[in-house]
Amino acid sequence: MVAINDSVAVVTGGQRGIGKAFVEALLQRGAAKVYATARKPGPSEDPRVEAVALDVTDPAAVSALADHARDVNIVVNNAGVLFPSPLLQADMAEVVATFETNVFGALRVAQSFAPVLAANGGGALVDMHSLFSWGAGAGAYGASKAALWSITNSLRVELAPQGTQVVGVHLGFADTDMVAGFPTQKISPAEVAELALDGVEEGSDEVLVDTLTRQMKAALSGPVTGLTVPIGR
Repeated sequence: MVAINDSVAVVTGGQRGIGKAFVEALLQRGAAKVYATARKPGPSEDPRVEAVALDVTDPAAVSALADHARDVNIVVNNAGVLFPSPLLQADMAEVVATFETNVFGALRVAQSFAPVLAANGGGALVDMHSLFSWGAGAGAYGASKAALWSITNSLRVELAPQGTQVVGVHLGFADTDMVAGFPTQKISPAEVAELALDGVEEGSDEVLVDTLTRQMKAALSGPVTGLTVPIGR
C-alpha cells in the first residue's frame, strides 16, 4: 500500500477524462506534486501540477519524462485511444495505433519508470484496464486491454522484488468524451479515480469499479459465449 499524502505522481493522459479526475483526486488527497501529461498540454492554475507534453508512442519522450521526473513514486498509466471499428472491418493502421498507445505505450512507461519507483521506495504503478479486458465486442480496443491486463499481471510479479505495488483498474463505461457515443449507463470519472486511489492506499492488486465489471470477471469461469458485453441498458 502507498500513501497518497505527500506523494509525487505522474498521470499519462492527465488533462482530460479519467486522467484529469486522477490528477484532481491525487491533489485532494494531499499529493505534493503531479506531472499531468498530454500530447498538447495546457497550463494548470495549481502550482502542484506540472503539465508535460508526452506521446506514449514515442520511446524517447517517455524516457525523457522518466529522467525529468525523478521524484515520482506513483505512476498512473491512463493514456489510451479507442477506434470503434469491428476487427474484420478495421483499418490495420488503426489496430496498430491502438496497440502502440494502449499496450506498448503503457509498457514503455512502466519500463522507464520502474527504476524511478525503485529508487523512491517502490511506490505504485496503476494500469487502467476495462471490462473489455475480458469481454468481446470492442474490436482492437478490447484486444489491446486484454493484452495490457496480461502485461500488468506479469509486471506485478516482476516489480514485486523492488516493492512496487501494481494495481489493475477495470471499469465499464465512464462519462468521458471517448465513449460519449455509447448509449449505456456511465460512472463519473471522479468516482473511478477515487476507487482506484482507495485501492492504492489499501494495497489492492486489482480494482473492479462497477457491477458490470464484476459480473464480467465472474463470467470468465463460464463459457466464452457469456463474455459479450451488453451495451445500451
